[in-house]
Amino acid sequence: MRIAVTGSSGTLGTATVARLRDGGHDVVGFDLAGPAGPGFTRVDLADYGQTLDALLGVTARHDGVDALVHLAAIPVNGLVPDVTTFHANLTASFNTLFAALRAGVRTVVHASSITAMGFPFAQPPPYLPLDEDVTAASNTYGLVKVLEETMAGQFARWDDALSITALRFTNLVAPGGYDTFARAGDPAYRRDLLGSYVDVRDAAMAVALALDAARPGAAVYNVAAADTGLSIPSAELARRWFPGVTVRKPLAGFESLVAIDRAREHLGYAPAHDWRTEYAAAQAVR
Repeated sequence: MRIAVTGSSGTLGTATVARLRDGGHDVVGFDLAGPAGPGFTRVDLADYGQTLDALLGVTARHDGVDALVHLAAIPVNGLVPDVTTFHANLTASFNTLFAALRAGVRTVVHASSITAMGFPFAQPPPYLPLDEDVTAASNTYGLVKVLEETMAGQFARWDDALSITALRFTNLVAPGGYDTFARAGDPAYRRDLLGSYVDVRDAAMAVALALDAARPGAAVYNVAAADTGLSIPSAELARRWFPGVTVRKPLAGFESLVAIDRAREHLGYAPAHDWRTEYAAAQAVR
């Protein structure tokens, strides 16, 4: 399958391109910067004409794609003014998803976020573990993610052959990026993330699984590690962080407070990396 990946030079984009190529796919990356060569084309997603043309074909690169993975975005609030984050990210996502619709690309996976569930949770979540039924935005980055998911659902109504899967990624951790887990015993650590994290290799795996499992319609899945990033049991974290919030099932050990049951069931998602192993390995080589 030939797959276009926007944001191909970012942390998740790089891991995703590698994963898809390892799976035997022909991948073309679209980004503002990237490695020169047949696997990359510079595309400004703020320009709808460029975006549509790039999906339809690029001389010496491809003559059409079978699927699209949309990861490109200003990655967090604070890098630019809030209004800039909103306009840039929403414009890029509209241009990309609408261009895919017009170009006849019927399999789309796009990056949503824990920010579409209420991060950083100044208001307590309605229940724990938190699943995909909850949608709430607390900043402009999260507001765009909520609007992207809504837009994807509407586009899927317009074409009953279209499959659009939103993956709500939590905090991505790259190999070699586990140093902060030295704070795992601190009850304030990762509270705004409900304790969650996900190794970027598992996040890339989720993208590949979502492409394989694509079915017509719009779907949303949480993507997190199976455990929290803390050495404090999850039941205790829930009591400390959110007293009075309903815990809808017994919390075993350090299990994630961001529910990944749907991704497990529908995509076959089984995260392979955990912070304890990665952190211990990093310490062992020092």
